[in-house]
Amino acid sequence: MPQTICATVILARGGSKGVPGKNLRRVGGVSLIGRAVRAAVAAQSQSAVYVSTDDAAIAAEAQHHGAQVIDRPAEISNDTASSEAGWLHALPQVRADLPGLTHLTFLQCTSPFISADDIDACLAAVTQVKAACALSVVEDHSFLWGLDAQGLGVGQNHDHQQQRKRRQDLPPQYRENGAIYCVQADLFEATGQRFCGPVALCPVDQPPLEIDSLADLDLASTMASTTACGAPPAKALAQVRALVMDFDGVHTDNLVMTDQDGRETVMTSRGDGMGLAELARHSTIQRLIISKERNPVVLARAAKLGIEVIAATDDKVAALDLWLAHAGLDWTQMLYVGNDINDAPAMQRAGLTACPSDAHADVVGHADWILPYPGGRGALRHLCDVLVKIQEPLSDG
Repeated sequence: MPQTICATVILARGGSKGVPGKNLRRVGGVSLIGRAVRAAVAAQSQSAVYVSTDDAAIAAEAQHHGAQVIDRPAEISNDTASSEAGWLHALPQVRADLPGLTHLTFLQCTSPFISADDIDACLAAVTQVKAACALSVVEDHSFLWGLDAQGLGVGQNHDHQQQRKRRQDLPPQYRENGAIYCVQADLFEATGQRFCGPVALCPVDQPPLEIDSLADLDLASTMASTTACGAPPAKALAQVRALVMDFDGVHTDNLVMTDQDGRETVMTSRGDGMGLAELARHSTIQRLIISKERNPVVLARAAKLGIEVIAATDDKVAALDLWLAHAGLDWTQMLYVGNDINDAPAMQRAGLTACPSDAHADVVGHADWILPYPGGRGALRHLCDVLVKIQEPLSDG
């Protein structure tokens, strides 16, 4: 069987009438273009990720999250240009980079909850049934109605003149959610159509939301802050045995108040503290605060939370090597939460990494998990709530 080589192409123009600057708007601390790129980069089935754009800021954001950029001409960047035109324009560059290209995946930035697993599943749907293309869909149990010649309502997927059926008894039906499309590259190029032959359906379990208005953005942000959307896969989080946290910018809002005598005070979150207490109650995950700060406030907060602490250390990697050896753990079992560039060496070693939504851009671009809240304002509570939900079945078993 020939090898499948697939690349992702994401269209992200700068102009947007409904929501100005839409593709750079943030959901859960990450821009819409960043969310789409990160999902594609994490997908095992994708060999490369491209963003086609006419906007310099979008291009920079896309590169920051791991995509290559294709300059999109103005004539196919207006609101009347078809998506197919943008994808066809990108195809020659993708082929030049990947001569063995067999498939393309098209993602829409307006679907903020695309996951890497969904992308892999959509490509698998094409190859498994030997279809020409596939698209992501959601199950739809709606009763559909239309109008007859007299303008009266008539059932479309049900007989409204018969006894009302239960929703679950309707024939199986699916609604296109506009998130993911996979195509055989040759067939797409020949037809210029995303539905370039027999179609496979890929049901996905993601919130059926597309961003077309500011209200949609608000709803998506609320969903991102109350669910595990954007978190690493549950299987990976279940392997975590150590939660290691920087202090400033993670436990605090990264601000400090200094009085005339040089004494410093910081603000921390009671909600974060409760989350860490619940994590200790529901799991065996070891918790550690590590900080280069020499301020006694770090020790005081750690004591208050009942968390082990390593303070006043300039070499976090060396300190963590010793701590892990003493705990009988290794770096792959660690979830490290940092917020700035001095956390980068430790984050490069850790099995999983996370950062608050207001972390330094260099950290945001490389974190596995961008938490939907700022440091000192709920980031750790959100992380702990997700870990507790995953760890509870393990502790119960």
